[in-house]
Amino acid sequence: MKTVIKSPGSATVINAISTGCGAAFGIGLYVTAEVELKGSKIECESNKQVDTGLMEICARNVLKRFDIENGVRVKTFSDLPVASGLSSSSATSNAVTMATVLALIEEYGSDLYLSNFEILNMAIDSSLEAGVTITGAFDDASASFYGGLSITDNFKRKILKKGNMEEQNILIYMPDKKSLTAQSDIERMKLLAPYVRLAFDLALNGDVYKALTLNGLLYCAALEFNPNIALDALNAGAIASGLSGTGPSFVAVVDDNKFDNVLDSWKSYPGDIIHTNVDNEGTKIIKTI
Repeated sequence: MKTVIKSPGSATVINAISTGCGAAFGIGLYVTAEVELKGSKIECESNKQVDTGLMEICARNVLKRFDIENGVRVKTFSDLPVASGLSSSSATSNAVTMATVLALIEEYGSDLYLSNFEILNMAIDSSLEAGVTITGAFDDASASFYGGLSITDNFKRKILKKGNMEEQNILIYMPDKKSLTAQSDIERMKLLAPYVRLAFDLALNGDVYKALTLNGLLYCAALEFNPNIALDALNAGAIASGLSGTGPSFVAVVDDNKFDNVLDSWKSYPGDIIHTNVDNEGTKIIKTI
C-alpha cells in the first residue's frame, strides 16, 4: 500500500525571523511524497540531491507518535528549488508527515486519527529537530498545508488570519546560488524588527501586496541581496515584488497585461525565471494505491 501526498511551496509576504510573526501564501510548485510501509527500517530517497535526514525524522516521529515499529519507504519528487526561500523544507515535512500518518491509518485503522492541525504541528516539530528552520516556519508551513494566505504568530503557532489569495501570475527569479535559512545572520535580521512590524500590520489589515514589497526590500538590506531585482519588477508593472524567505529567490505578483514587461525586466539577471501561480488548495491526497 502506497500513500501519495502533494504539498505546495510558499512565497513570503512577511519573514518571521525578526519579530516571530509572519505571512506567506501557497504557490504552484510542489513536493510529492510517496510512503509505503515496508521492511523493518526507514529508507528515504529523493529526485533532488538533498540530505534525506528531514524525511527520515518526519517518518520516525509519526511512528513514535503511534508507538508503532514498522519499516517505511519514503520517496519524494519535487519541482521546488532547494534552499531558495520557497519553503521546500516545509513542503517536504508536510507531505512526508501526512503521507506517513495516512499510510499507518490505512494499515492499522482509524483509531490512529490525527487532526490536520496536529499533523501540521508534527511536521513543524520535525523541521525544528532537523535544523532546517529558525522559527519553526509556522507561516510557511501553514500556507503550504492549507494553501492560500496564512498570517501567523510563529512562536504561539497561531493562525491570526487565513484565506484564499487572489489568482495572479507569480514570477520567481532564481539566482545561481542557494541560501540556507539556518545559516542566515539572525542578529542582523532582528535589527529590522520595528520596520517589519509595520509591514506585518499592513498584511494583517489586508494590504498584502504592499506588505510583501516592503518586507522584501527590508530583508534585502539586512541580507545584502540586490534590491534592484524587486525594483525593476515594480518599475515594469508588477503588483508586488520582494525577496522570499531569506533568499535568494525573488517573487513578483503580476497581472496578465504586465506579464511580458516584468519577465523582460528580469532577463538581464543571471539565473532562472519560473512562472507559476497561487495555490489555494494546500497539501492534499493524490492517491492511495
